[in-house]
Amino acid sequence: MFRQALTWVAIACTTTYTHANEFQKVTTIFKIHCIQCHGKNGKTKGDVDLLQIKNEENLQDQPELLTQLSEVLKFNEMPPEGEPQLDSASKDLLLNNIKLLLNESKKHPSPGADQTSLRRLNRFQYNNAVVDLFDLRCVVFSLPEQMMREHRNYFQPETGQMPEKVTVGSRPLGKSQMIEKRLAGVVPFPQDLRAEHGFDNRIDHLSLSPLLLESFLGLAQSIVESEDFNPDNVGIWDTFFATPKDQTDLSETIRTRLQPFLKRAFRKPPTTHTIDRYADYVETQLNQDVPFTEAMKAVASSVLSSPKFLYLFNHTPSDGSSETDSTDFNLASRLSFFLWGSLPDQRLLDLANEGRLSHPETLEAEFQRMLRDQRLKRFCDSFPSQWLQLERIISSAPNPDKFPGFYYLKYRDSMHMMLEPLLVFETILIENRPITQLIDSDFTYRSALLQEAYGSLVIGELPDRVPTEVTILNFHRLPVTDRRNGGVITTAAVMAMTSGPDRTKPITRGAWLTSVLFNKPPEPPPADVPPLSEQPAAGEENLTLRERLAQHRERSDCKGCHEKIDPLGFALENYDVVGNWRTHYENGREVDMSGKLFRKHTFTNAIEFKDALLAEKDLFTRGLAGHLLSFALSRALTPADEEALDQIVAATKEDDYRIQTLLKSIIFSQPFLQELKTRSNS
Repeated sequence: MFRQALTWVAIACTTTYTHANEFQKVTTIFKIHCIQCHGKNGKTKGDVDLLQIKNEENLQDQPELLTQLSEVLKFNEMPPEGEPQLDSASKDLLLNNIKLLLNESKKHPSPGADQTSLRRLNRFQYNNAVVDLFDLRCVVFSLPEQMMREHRNYFQPETGQMPEKVTVGSRPLGKSQMIEKRLAGVVPFPQDLRAEHGFDNRIDHLSLSPLLLESFLGLAQSIVESEDFNPDNVGIWDTFFATPKDQTDLSETIRTRLQPFLKRAFRKPPTTHTIDRYADYVETQLNQDVPFTEAMKAVASSVLSSPKFLYLFNHTPSDGSSETDSTDFNLASRLSFFLWGSLPDQRLLDLANEGRLSHPETLEAEFQRMLRDQRLKRFCDSFPSQWLQLERIISSAPNPDKFPGFYYLKYRDSMHMMLEPLLVFETILIENRPITQLIDSDFTYRSALLQEAYGSLVIGELPDRVPTEVTILNFHRLPVTDRRNGGVITTAAVMAMTSGPDRTKPITRGAWLTSVLFNKPPEPPPADVPPLSEQPAAGEENLTLRERLAQHRERSDCKGCHEKIDPLGFALENYDVVGNWRTHYENGREVDMSGKLFRKHTFTNAIEFKDALLAEKDLFTRGLAGHLLSFALSRALTPADEEALDQIVAATKEDDYRIQTLLKSIIFSQPFLQELKTRSNS
């Protein structure tokens, strides 16, 4: 079925949009339902003027507009309430014709592909790449952005099962979690920030300034000069750094050692010229009486400073310098940095060298192998925390007088909170569960302290809390029978990081939900709109939060966005600032969380809200697929990626929405494969 989905997309991409009568139907729908706000009498809401569309070429040449039209139709945002609504046949006609027009627009050069030709390793990837290159038995430097530290090696993807108990730690908030075996004297370069509504591997955010380049040079030297960079910690010491016993042909020995090292570091076979250049450097050092090991350390340092190590190339320039076709090697790098956050291993490089990695059967087999490798933990250490925006919990500071349970001695409960959604994600991935369990899972993981903090939302039974749980945390797997729990969206972590010190923030929660679940980040509010105060103003003491916000957003330019965001945000209003369940506000008024999702799914409680989300699981699948594809490609998506998302959603749906099928569909998607092939053959 997966192959059939690929075939369907290939056929769709070759279909030519030539039906003038169909275009006439589209313009008729525009005139009846749309131009009142988008063209008539000069009105152009959202800067969209549909009266300017004179023929199908006008639409075909505007892929951004086509994508925008498709989205507002899928999410039932247009026509607005109070206007004549589209019947299902008209809606389907519009969506199908928009899809055909987008297919035609894809035949023109895509700006997306050009964005991904070159990018720098981020700090997380650099650390992993150095560890793998030297086969280090320690880390290069500690990474606070890696939110969960694994204790006792619970992560065993080859088993296909997460254990009933895991022992973990919280890196950003637990100082003791940063104490680990690492190279002494090595200071990392600054953390790469996550792009707004994106990830920290985005090409447009990974520049290399002169100051940062100097940091890289110093970093490379400090790594090989560390007192811990020795035979005990460096796995390749004997085969690369150790002085050879037989020195009869030292020049050949140097080249023999450099060839596999450079191939691994640069992710493809080095040219003879490249090997000679580095070998000559070593020999020059030796001629100046530098010890062999020190000379090899110096050349290793220079390799770490090379653009071929620091940058990921999605294509090789056609300058005649490459000895092999680069497509398979670039695919090996894209695969490994997507799933392992690091260099390709020897098997990937060997398959690329044979030109077999891009064969569908081989690629699928390697994907399955990579999912069973413990290096998959690096994907779990990078993608889910950024997708869920969990770094926001670090700055959460609930009022200790109102929420004393958030604080335990000098430690904050957020140490425990942030780990629950991460463990849920890892379980769904390792056990290949449906992605719908990210919304409504039948299990979760909790520590004893976190269980206490949930108050009335306690589930199951856990051992008594022990003192060590403020540093090393024992999380137990618990079945979820009360659906107010389960998934990631109703965890205490999400509630705390989308609240202020004294009150919940439905607008923030709604914006988080639409961004994370559906990959539709709202526009920022107008600069001249002040935020709602934490405390009620005079005369507002007896109002509910919904009533206070209704007064706050009376401006017409705020109404459109709030109609989309507020139903999502208020759907979580029964969860207070720290995730406890409540039915009334402090002033005694009852919490009203009722609403309507996408103007068609009515809900009156949290469970009905989850049911509404699950009724739109295809839109959630598309949103998550968009996040994953953007992460895999290291760029923002463009309208040219829309058909690929259709393919990914169709394939995932066929396999009961299982997460590993979603990942496989990303790897087999046209943007993931075609950009590499097109660019390297250009």
